[in-house]
Amino acid sequence: MASSEITLEAVPSIGEVSAEDWNACANPSGVADLGPSSALSGDCTGLSTPAYNPFVSHAFLSAAENSGSATARTGWGPRHLIAKVDGKVAGVVPCYLKSHSQGEYVFDRGWADAYERAGGRYYPKLQVSVPFTPATGPRLLIRDGVDRARIAEALASGLIALCGVSKASSVHVTFAREAEWKLLASHGFLQRTDQQFHWHNHGFATFDDFLATLNSRHRKSIKRERREALAAGITIHWLTGSDITEDAWDAFFAFYMETGSRKWGRPYLTRKFFSLIGESMSRDVLLVMARRNNRWIAGAINFIGADTLFGRNWGAVEHHPFLHFEVCYYQAIEFAIKRGLKNVEAGAQGEHKIARGYLPQTTHSAHFIADPGLRRAIDDYLKRERAYVAEAGRELAEMGPFRKGLEEAP
Repeated sequence: MASSEITLEAVPSIGEVSAEDWNACANPSGVADLGPSSALSGDCTGLSTPAYNPFVSHAFLSAAENSGSATARTGWGPRHLIAKVDGKVAGVVPCYLKSHSQGEYVFDRGWADAYERAGGRYYPKLQVSVPFTPATGPRLLIRDGVDRARIAEALASGLIALCGVSKASSVHVTFAREAEWKLLASHGFLQRTDQQFHWHNHGFATFDDFLATLNSRHRKSIKRERREALAAGITIHWLTGSDITEDAWDAFFAFYMETGSRKWGRPYLTRKFFSLIGESMSRDVLLVMARRNNRWIAGAINFIGADTLFGRNWGAVEHHPFLHFEVCYYQAIEFAIKRGLKNVEAGAQGEHKIARGYLPQTTHSAHFIADPGLRRAIDDYLKRERAYVAEAGRELAEMGPFRKGLEEAP
């Protein structure tokens, strides 16, 4: 392996890499239905083999492309970086050439505006991420049985080279694992942090076990919210695998469009995307659906990883007090406890999640800025921003709802 040459290329579609090769890099420890698994031992880079992550799977990313959701037309032109050794795919990076900064959840519009006011051209830029998905996961995807450290170094250097070849202003690796964040920093990427709110399972057997860790005020509040959410005769249903029919997708897509139209102006995902993931990865999907008077009225889509439930989109055509909290947060906790999952990641932002047992968690992104002047300005800004994020995280953690002496570990 040490004497073999690593070759790099960028491909304009994930379809140019076989599902077998891509998944061997993206999820080398196996598939979701093998059950929860811990990351394997790491190497000198700290880049251990990750537990199963549905978002970096070939099925999810190809659904985003083939549905017309993440394409050059929508400003997400695939430029996936592929590393090969002796002609065999050894590592991949999900990468897109972007003409805007939408659908990323790590905000750099201020950087773009400042650079363009100064006469620069910020777009196109390269985005290493899962489109429209603010969930931490592996970004430098490396198969087992290779020199992981060497392939990781090649992929990091390759991203910088691809930036130059693509005439892009920058490379943005968002929602990366911390070890990748540190590795990329050694290649000149600037380090950025932010906060999300995650729930952690401490071996709870029931939802009541979780409630028992909360102080009296928050425990009573959650019980009241759960009662009132269902007071109008609403029932909650978990749909996964073959239970998710096209009728269920139609209903959920209506919820998604209603919320997306209000929040973003134009929702990112097409109706076809949901059918495609229903065909290829329905066992990785949990729809939490609310029903009243024999029709679906609200729902949330979640994706099931090896040890984490990832909450994604929510919507409703009827609005009832606390229904959002029930469908998105409390039902996710119930499902995680039943499945023995260690974590629930409930998406971006939302300090209101703290009172419901979701505590602050640092997220990481890395940014290569080609222009030295813009790089210096952003570097200075990020130093101050990281300090602010760290202090805000400490303050928010102190607001947690847990009983004294039973606070969750960070």
